[in-house]
Amino acid sequence: MKLFGAPAEKTRVKQMNPVVLAFVGDAVYTLCVRQRLALEGGIDTGELNKRASELVSAHGQSGALERILPRLTEEEEAIFRRGRNAKKPTKSKNATVGEYVRSTGFEALIGYLYLIGDFARIEELFFVE
Repeated sequence: MKLFGAPAEKTRVKQMNPVVLAFVGDAVYTLCVRQRLALEGGIDTGELNKRASELVSAHGQSGALERILPRLTEEEEAIFRRGRNAKKPTKSKNATVGEYVRSTGFEALIGYLYLIGDFARIEELFFVE
């Protein structure tokens, strides 16, 4: 899954604001979810939007995090914690505070992996059942 641009230096990405990592991770995760749903086929666009919204919501991301958390490396856990504990400029309207902070940590991790070019690891984590 090679997308745009060359990977950034790991040390540079580690120094980025975790909310910025979450900003990127949200877009990457949304794209992964939409790609997976589109390739399932036979689903009308209304249903695609409904399913995608459920999966990329704070509640959906919090659930995805629960599946991958035991598989994270120490480095990945540290990135997740930085994202989870970061001060956020907004509050969620449709999720609990716990779901929202976990989803921000999840998005920060996905953003980190994307920016360092570890697309294989994103796929590995994305397809954990």
